[in-house]
Amino acid sequence: MTTQGRLETISLREGSGVPLVLLHGFPLDHRMWSDVVASLPGEPTVVAVDLPGLGESPVGPEPASVEAAADATADALAAAGITRAVVGGLSMGGYVALALAERHPELVVGLGLVDTKSTADTEEARANRLRVADAVTGSGTVDAVLGMPAALLGATSKAVRPHLTARLEEWIRTQRPAGIAWSQRAMAARPDRTDVLAGFPGPVAVVVGEEDTVTPVAEAEHMAAAASHAQLVVVPAAGHMSAVEEPAAVADALGDLLARASA
Repeated sequence: MTTQGRLETISLREGSGVPLVLLHGFPLDHRMWSDVVASLPGEPTVVAVDLPGLGESPVGPEPASVEAAADATADALAAAGITRAVVGGLSMGGYVALALAERHPELVVGLGLVDTKSTADTEEARANRLRVADAVTGSGTVDAVLGMPAALLGATSKAVRPHLTARLEEWIRTQRPAGIAWSQRAMAARPDRTDVLAGFPGPVAVVVGEEDTVTPVAEAEHMAAAASHAQLVVVPAAGHMSAVEEPAAVADALGDLLARASA
């Protein structure tokens, strides 16, 4: 499905109109979108991309950067025949979506920013990312990120959807340490892209789990205020993995975004 060195693109749904491109969060891959895709209204074309070093995609070039991930995503989409799309990204996928809007503006006609933020990391967060990157590289395992579901899932999910913890852990265990490390270093180096969002001319959906403690509601409100054509959707009973925890609500928001981009 890919040539050597190209990111893996996965066709999740065949349909018509402006395609929806989905970019996953860290430390996961395209599988996190499956329930959202099943709930999307209408008959859209949906394609997912495994970001560098995650899922089936090769590790990106050095130095690691969100910009390199965005350029590689654009190349993969072009190879799949996609030149215009609504791009939805969760967490790390949102960082890449904003970089795509900056570096490949002709490609992105709508932005879905799910449980993410437009600001850069704090020094503390950056240092922690680099520490984790060094830990997985040194151990040759993904042990340093296996505990992440506790932070990614909201309080409601941890209480009433215990199967989601096991599901996320299963996905994390299948990732490669080199891809985990590359992703952490890329995210640590990213700049603030609030200005990119402010200058984006198309429709924007900002979606956030009400219980998200990683990129909380305040970060979503910041993005919605910055964008000219944004709609803010706060998803009850969901944390940082709203697309996994409450997929129907996220599907509705992305479906509305597709309709706005196609109008």
